[in-house]
Amino acid sequence: MKIIISNNSDSPLYQQIKDQIKDAILKEELSEGDALPSIRTFANKLKVSVLTIRRVYDELEQEGFITSHAGIGTFVSAGSPGLLRDSQRRLVEQQMLDMLHTAKSLKISKEELNAMMDILYEED
Repeated sequence: MKIIISNNSDSPLYQQIKDQIKDAILKEELSEGDALPSIRTFANKLKVSVLTIRRVYDELEQEGFITSHAGIGTFVSAGSPGLLRDSQRRLVEQQMLDMLHTAKSLKISKEELNAMMDILYEED
């Protein structure tokens, strides 16, 4: 798993890291049971505070994306299939909103947009 953080971003470091881990889980680049690095190892690798990684792991665990087992490690959680599906839908919805704003600004009709979506969906 490759995490890219930017000191120039408006988003805090912990949020950048958390979002990238969550995206990797939602896109199934990380699967149920996959181990995440220890807090210390991850912090050293990313050159951030262990408190930053602790916050990331705590929030991801509260949201049901990972589980931590003292003395064993931190793993991608099976979580609830409904929670995972809902999170995946929200990710797509956000991208669709961005697309809709672009389409409206270019005066592309809903019918044209639906036709494009149908074609692109079938090609994949």
